[in-house]
Amino acid sequence: MRTLAVAAAVLTLAGCTATTQPAETPSTAAAKCGETVRTTALPEWARAGFNWDGSGIKHVYGAKGEILAVLFGYPLSSPPGPDRGNKILWVARDQYEHGDLTITAELAGGTARAEQKVSGGPGPSIVDLPQPGCWHVTLTWPGHTDTMDLTYGVPTS
Repeated sequence: MRTLAVAAAVLTLAGCTATTQPAETPSTAAAKCGETVRTTALPEWARAGFNWDGSGIKHVYGAKGEILAVLFGYPLSSPPGPDRGNKILWVARDQYEHGDLTITAELAGGTARAEQKVSGGPGPSIVDLPQPGCWHVTLTWPGHTDTMDLTYGVPTS
C-alpha cells in the first residue's frame, strides 16, 4: 500500500561519481532540460497531507504520470543551499507493493551519475546531486518505473 508518511530521511548518495569537467551554468542547463515545474493544483491522488488543493506548490510530473515530485526545496541546488535542503516528496499515483524507491540520476551528457534509495517507497527524501545541471532521473519502485528531468542550479545564498 502506498505510504505517504515515510519517516523523514536524510539520505546520502551511495556510489556518486562526478568528472572534473566544468559544470554547465544553471541557465544553460535549464535550457536543455525537459523539466516542467508547475504550480497548479496538485492532482487529487497527490493531496494526502495537504489541507487545500496544493495550488502554489512547485511540482514535476513523471513522463508517464505515475509519480509526482513535490519540490519543497525549490530551487534545487548543488551543493545544497546553506539555509535549506533539496527536499522532494515523491508521490506515487497508484498503490504498490511494499519496497524501496530507487532514484538513478544521470547528468545530461552522461558525465556524472548518482543513485540512492528511499526506504519503503515513494515518500519524503533529500536528493543531493554532485553538481549543477540537468539531471535525467529514473525512478523505480515495486511494479513501476517513471522518469523526469530535474534542474539543479548553484545555491543563491
